[in-house]
Amino acid sequence: MMKNSHNPKTQNPKFATPTFILILLLLLSSTPLSSSSHRKPPPLPILPLPTSRQLSWQLGNMAMFLHFGPNTFTDSEWGSGHAHPSVFFPTRFNASQWIQVAKDSGFSRVILTAKHHDGFCLWPSNYTDYSVRSSPWRGGTGDVVAELAEAAREAGIGLGLYLSPWDRHEECYGKTLEYNEYYMGQMTELLTRYGVIKHVFLDGAKGAGEKDMEYFFDCWFSLIHQLQPEAVIFSDAGPDTRWIGDEAGVAGSTCWSLLNRSAIFTKRDPCGHDWVPAECDVSIRPGWFWHASESPKSARTLLDLYYSSVGRNCLLLLNVPPNTSGLISDEDIQVLQEFNELRNAIFSNNLAENGIPSASSTRGPQFSCHNVLEEGIYSYWAPEEDQSDWVLYFDFQEFVSFNVLQVQEPIHMGQRAPKISQGRNPGLRFVVDRSRADPLISYLGIHMDPSSILSNISDTSLSSQPYVNGSQPYPNGSQAHFNASHAHLNGSQFLRQISPNHSQKFAHFPVGGSSTAPTHPKTERVQPLKPVTSPCGYNSS
Repeated sequence: MMKNSHNPKTQNPKFATPTFILILLLLLSSTPLSSSSHRKPPPLPILPLPTSRQLSWQLGNMAMFLHFGPNTFTDSEWGSGHAHPSVFFPTRFNASQWIQVAKDSGFSRVILTAKHHDGFCLWPSNYTDYSVRSSPWRGGTGDVVAELAEAAREAGIGLGLYLSPWDRHEECYGKTLEYNEYYMGQMTELLTRYGVIKHVFLDGAKGAGEKDMEYFFDCWFSLIHQLQPEAVIFSDAGPDTRWIGDEAGVAGSTCWSLLNRSAIFTKRDPCGHDWVPAECDVSIRPGWFWHASESPKSARTLLDLYYSSVGRNCLLLLNVPPNTSGLISDEDIQVLQEFNELRNAIFSNNLAENGIPSASSTRGPQFSCHNVLEEGIYSYWAPEEDQSDWVLYFDFQEFVSFNVLQVQEPIHMGQRAPKISQGRNPGLRFVVDRSRADPLISYLGIHMDPSSILSNISDTSLSSQPYVNGSQPYPNGSQAHFNASHAHLNGSQFLRQISPNHSQKFAHFPVGGSSTAPTHPKTERVQPLKPVTSPCGYNSS
């Protein structure tokens, strides 16, 4: 008799299903995935690129300069080098107060004049007696650099040092070999005693008629990078950061980070082979050192300087000189607090977040146009390759008034977009007109600066400014009002385009008032200006 062949486990379909599913999954897993499911890599960077130390420096936006020394006590700007060390006696010296003021005001680093042109050293150098060791302060045992370094380290503020090449006290100045050895000996002291140094500031200032002197800049630069690899070096032409060409805190628009170092150092060059971003140095007071007869600039003036420096792809190096007691003055602190409040009031609210973003094209999901609403440079919008139109759109549901446009590029990928404009279709239409490669935008902000005024704008320029949907500038000229569904910024006198750090670009309304550079005795620059012509067709003036 045959056994029953009707095994329920083999005949019932429900028992066969798991085997079928297993086979199907195996088949699916062996099927090659389509290339469209792969994550698209980032676009290639465009040279030149910033070093890690330059990138850290540019992301900092602002640094505080601290001019302090015998000049503070002798009511002078350029000391002769003959003031007796006993004049240096700050009775209430407190480096922690300096650092706290810097931190509370939004500065990322401080730079101290460890030695100014008078040759007096704010640390006990082994190469000269003309230093704090010979002063009555702290009984001759004080060290300004050491106390500042400790305070900065505890607060998380970067420390920079200024060591003047010109030395009006040292007898060997003018003897090229001997003085360069002396200078490098002092530089070695500063860079090996006080922990991490983030910034070394050198300049070529020298009084007219002074001794001829050749500085071995290349040797200095190599020594600094050897001893402090995280430090950016400022000099007139770099190598890491450069002078803007004035001491008024105003950069040209737009100020490229690209430069040919062999050429004129104040010229930005979109075809430059070197990454050498600029910094704008300016003092909060008329002079660089503290003087009882002088008062600080207003917070509104500092904001204007912020627009014309950070807003033009530069770092703002603002000098805030301590007074004879060894403290930053209360009136300076008050202005800095107001300046900080103004910036926070403007930039803490990005009105673009109220809109719905879209783009002419997108390279992939990780390069979405929504990235431009996130602060930082490491997420960004990227268009598809080989496109003729590069446009970001923002659609708003209600009216929006603004007078500041902020745009940032991810500069670790290179600086790309030399020209931007805004179109007239409904919605804010941000257009990149020209770029060295496919443009990348890491941040876009629209803000209202309620303190801006338009006193210097003519009625003609107002009437010629494009507007949409019947929305015109307010009749009193105090601000401009745009329909939220559209804004048109065309680089006219009404809105001027300026380019901050991380390759930011601000567009904002011109404001009243002006700033002047601190006055100094007649000077000459050690490194002469050399004209250059840009080879690639962009205007580099």
